[in-house]
Amino acid sequence: MSRVAKNPVVLPSNVEVKVADGEITVKGPLGTLKRALTADVSIVVENGSVKCTAASEAKQARAMSGTMRALIANMVKGVSDGFVRKLNLVGVGYRAQAQGDVLNLTLGFSHPVAHKMPEGVKVETPSQTEILIKGVDKQQVGQVAAEVRAYRAPEPYKGKGVRYADEVVVLKETKKK
Repeated sequence: MSRVAKNPVVLPSNVEVKVADGEITVKGPLGTLKRALTADVSIVVENGSVKCTAASEAKQARAMSGTMRALIANMVKGVSDGFVRKLNLVGVGYRAQAQGDVLNLTLGFSHPVAHKMPEGVKVETPSQTEILIKGVDKQQVGQVAAEVRAYRAPEPYKGKGVRYADEVVVLKETKKK
């Protein structure tokens, strides 16, 4: 069995988990998340915790038990605390401004870039060079952050572009004659 799956997911008091019709639903103060279950994993909710076990001894079933446990833990954390991804803009004249569910970016192109946020994801700009992407679904928050970063990824010579707050850009030395 997966070592990850051996640890149960402890539920906070304000989070509710239901398993029905091949689907798991996690409900909390920030929202509700649903995910389809595989037949390889059996899930038991008891005593304020969720336990994932492999339905058979197949290698696929053991691997999926750990994966489902991690996904459920992320769902529980998402509906109770939420996820935040912070991006920084590095470069002269690079600016970001949030207007409702649209993120307006000025990234040195001849045109402004407007990125519409999907449902369930919010964006904030505490300053002109900081972007906070918030949501309950970890995968969706990470995907939106990657899409925004892809507009102008950090280049290796000056480090200009959109980067994650914890990202380290190793600068290359320029060519010498």
